[in-house]
Amino acid sequence: MADCCDPGGYDKVFGDRFANRMARRYRRRGLSRTARHMVGYLVDRGIGGATVLEIGGGVGEIQVELLRRGAATVTNLEISTSYEDQAGELLRESGMDGRVERRFLDIAQAPDEIEPADIVVLHRVVCCYPDYEHLLEAAGSHARRLLVFSHPPPNVVVRTSFWIENFVRRLRGDSFRAFVHPPAAMVAVVNDTGLTTMYQHRGLSWHVVGFAR
Repeated sequence: MADCCDPGGYDKVFGDRFANRMARRYRRRGLSRTARHMVGYLVDRGIGGATVLEIGGGVGEIQVELLRRGAATVTNLEISTSYEDQAGELLRESGMDGRVERRFLDIAQAPDEIEPADIVVLHRVVCCYPDYEHLLEAAGSHARRLLVFSHPPPNVVVRTSFWIENFVRRLRGDSFRAFVHPPAAMVAVVNDTGLTTMYQHRGLSWHVVGFAR
């Protein structure tokens, strides 16, 4: 677990080129389909004046959209250092730079170092973290009202793709691994924090689950 969660391992995979590509894609196309489902669920439940905690928000495109739709402030947690330049540019372009705090913190290992928020978001995060139980337990316990996360579907195509990618990384000496965690078990962890499952979307590449307290 220590190797997989080494920030250096994440920086190799989610480096400057990846951050540039994500920011460029958002500027050209807006949110991805999966991210739109996540934002749509939250907006439908009401986000006016809400505080948001996004775990692994990357360049921050979901944060910008939530702020535009009425959220008050956002705290972003990262364990990769490569997103900051692009995230800062997007915030300045959108006029939201004074409403987002970006911190480097692994909430699964240091949950007491971050305050709860009305809304917690994890997009394409659980598949990059080996210990989904502690990650989702920490996320759920920090959500006062709503939580939404995305995860890859556990089908043969996805499992095979992840296995090949992890095998190539192992050959290269790269410590990063991607995971297809069991969906029912992940949902159960969040439910155990007192949140009720309210929404599910099953896309081809990503599934979305929304919760409310």
